[in-house]
Amino acid sequence: MPSKEDIYKTIAAPVEGFLKEKGSKFYAYAYPVVNQKQIETAQDELRSLHSKAGHHCYAFRLGTDGNNFRANDDGEPSGTAGKPILGQIDKFELTDVFIVVARYFGGTLLGTGGLIQAYRSAANEALQNAEIVEKIITNQCRIDFDYSLMAPLMNGLKRLKIDIVDRSFEESAYLIVAIPKSETENQIIKLKANILGISFDQVSMNTKIGGLKISEV
Repeated sequence: MPSKEDIYKTIAAPVEGFLKEKGSKFYAYAYPVVNQKQIETAQDELRSLHSKAGHHCYAFRLGTDGNNFRANDDGEPSGTAGKPILGQIDKFELTDVFIVVARYFGGTLLGTGGLIQAYRSAANEALQNAEIVEKIITNQCRIDFDYSLMAPLMNGLKRLKIDIVDRSFEESAYLIVAIPKSETENQIIKLKANILGISFDQVSMNTKIGGLKISEV
């Protein structure tokens, strides 16, 4: 089983939320994303959908180390929109999420506190509608092997419940496997032991097996 440090949470699919406050309308959209290109695509779609909105404020967090994030107020007073939106992503303990809130001004100023509350609530409304899923942080490894090792290799992968995500059985055979990040070294050592038919404590990461090469992708 993956350890807690290998698990992160995100949303399963795009969702929407809506808030009306003193005539202003706030349309919130949350997307599962994994890179900047997907964020830009979603932004373009929403600028077209809500071309008459006065503001398209947003926030995102990408990756599992917590360091890739941004909050943008898009012309609203500093700190009143992007940060409250990002705060909701963090409240739900999510990553790989992008949220945009499009605002149509309703004629009444909301003030700093009112804007913060409105953007926070709109983002929250979207996330309340989301299916939150847990995913596993993995390392992908490439295993190049001679066909003479195919049987013990496949048996070892099955026994250790290591997922195969890609394969090629041409003149040169290889597999791409995914292993939970914190278990990678331990699982590779166990796999080598299974192939060699010896005990786990007799193998290390440096153990060489003729016709077998394992490298991180």
